[in-house]
Amino acid sequence: MCLGIPGRIVSLDDDEPRTGTVDFDGLRRPVCLAYTPEAEIGCYVIVHVGFAISLVDEEEAARTLAVLRAMPDAIETELGP
Repeated sequence: MCLGIPGRIVSLDDDEPRTGTVDFDGLRRPVCLAYTPEAEIGCYVIVHVGFAISLVDEEEAARTLAVLRAMPDAIETELGP
């Protein structure tokens, strides 16, 4: 199963294409932000296979993360090592 996981952008890199570090409930991963050029530090994004595909508000991100926390290892499994 492949999910879109919500996370909060904690840093932006100077890379091309645009990338940054996203925090997923304590797990931090590098993410391509090319498809969300309006995203800034502190914004929540939905990430699918390493790409931020849309912005989401903090409330929706919290609701989705609560559901994912109820599934054992869901976040870690989707994000990989």
